[in-house]
Amino acid sequence: MNLVSVRVITNNVERLISFYELISGASATRYTPDFAEIITPRGTLAVGSERTLSLLGAEGVLAPEANRSVILEFLVKDVDQEFLRLKEQVLVFVQEPTTMPWGNRSLLFHDPDGNLVNLFTPITPEAIRKFLN
Repeated sequence: MNLVSVRVITNNVERLISFYELISGASATRYTPDFAEIITPRGTLAVGSERTLSLLGAEGVLAPEANRSVILEFLVKDVDQEFLRLKEQVLVFVQEPTTMPWGNRSLLFHDPDGNLVNLFTPITPEAIRKFLN
């Protein structure tokens, strides 16, 4: 089994996908006004509107802007450089770059829907080996 995609449900697909284009530097594919994806070498971030829930039979199961248990994580080349770049944007940082006990240097902030986002760079030999390939 391979995890290939994470989908975020939102009330404003364009606002959210534009935010992720800004932080990732990648361009999204907008399939419809209700669904877009940013495809990376390791996986895909999908953003769907609340209207797509009926297609999944998930009405009443999922709700936009209600996440309090998931962190979307992105591997970046230099988290400190990303912090300097994103500091100029209208972002509220939860945690400025900090070295974590498991060997990653990490930066945390919220996306426009309140989801927690982590940009990280492995810095210890063990953490670096984990992300080779």
